[in-house]
Amino acid sequence: MERITFPVYVPSWAYGMLRAIERKAAAVRVPALNLYGDREIEWSFMASRMPAGPGRSLDFGASSGELSMLAAQRGFQVLAVDLGPERFPWKHPEVEFLQADFLETDLPFESFDLVLNCSSVEHVGLKGRYGVAQEETDGDLAAMRKILQLLKPGGTMLMTIPCGRDATIIPWHRVYGEERLPRLLAGFRIEEQAYWVKQRDNRWRPCGRDTALSFSPTAHAKSAALCSYALGCFVLRREIFRD
Repeated sequence: MERITFPVYVPSWAYGMLRAIERKAAAVRVPALNLYGDREIEWSFMASRMPAGPGRSLDFGASSGELSMLAAQRGFQVLAVDLGPERFPWKHPEVEFLQADFLETDLPFESFDLVLNCSSVEHVGLKGRYGVAQEETDGDLAAMRKILQLLKPGGTMLMTIPCGRDATIIPWHRVYGEERLPRLLAGFRIEEQAYWVKQRDNRWRPCGRDTALSFSPTAHAKSAALCSYALGCFVLRREIFRD
């Protein structure tokens, strides 16, 4: 049987409507990449690598306190520090909360066995989010130097950060690539590193370092969650220097 086709002519205004519908349908089929699901990757990484106490733990940028609770359950005495007010829906005898600018805190050197740094350092010094009032171009690097001082020799930091081509997405976050990532990690020994990236189906998958650091991050004017970047997850150690 031979197929016969007939042309159908529609007014230009109707054609425009049909094309708009087609574009919307295509957008549904291939969603724009975003950050949804990042916390599941980050929290599961940190939970699976968290050592057992006893000891002292610093939860830097504690937010709603999930990791503070986990560290307490693992036997640590926890100091949870955040720029915003406490909003934990619980109280635990081994968790103390301190509302403060981390760079302005006066904490004793070499006093922590474990530091938790979950998607926090990339915000330090970026004015306009989380109540940051004063711009600090290298606030993230200063925070990492301070953490290095607060860790005991041989102490561990678990850290997750945005990765990709180096960028500062105002006001949301920094993205760490070939240039800034080594500066951020200066003074630490990398014991483990893992990277994740979203593919076209908007789902996170493990990837290599080169793939993560070559990812081109995207920005969104109204929502940080609608930006995109790769994820970097690290187990870092403060070196023990011997004479």
